[in-house]
Amino acid sequence: MSRVGRLPIEIPSGVTVQVDGDRVAVKGPKGELSWSAPPTMAVSVDASSVTVTRPTDKKDMRAKHGLTRALINNMVIGVSQGFAKTLEIQGTGYRAEMTGKSLNLRVGFSHPVVIDPHEGITFQVEGPLVTVSGISKQAVGQQAAEIRKIRPPEPYKGKGIRYQGEWVRRKTGKSAAGA
Repeated sequence: MSRVGRLPIEIPSGVTVQVDGDRVAVKGPKGELSWSAPPTMAVSVDASSVTVTRPTDKKDMRAKHGLTRALINNMVIGVSQGFAKTLEIQGTGYRAEMTGKSLNLRVGFSHPVVIDPHEGITFQVEGPLVTVSGISKQAVGQQAAEIRKIRPPEPYKGKGIRYQGEWVRRKTGKSAAGA
């Protein structure tokens, strides 16, 4: 049996999970998420946990089993705690600021780059750190990746936008000729 798929998903207090056919709806204090599970996976809800079972041991069923369980678990965590990714802005003159709900980046271009948040996403700026938060793990990761893509870190001086704690391999510049 799948190591991930066989684990039950604990439902915290204040969170409700409803299964209607292949539709899984999770509601909690931070919001509401729903997802259509693969029709071959059986999702069952007990008083305090959710379990996912598969019909056969075929390779694709094993893969969908773990995936289904992980996605439902992320939905439960999202509506109860939420998700966040933090980005660091490094470089002389590089900065971020909030303009209403939008993020205004000045990262070495001749113009500021304005980013509007996706639905359910919020930005928070504290100095060189930008925090992207929301209840959907996929949406938070996608928005953070789009922000990083504007000015990825370069290997010579390390300037750019990177995930907090991301290690960027540094290269040496031109070395002195001859000797």
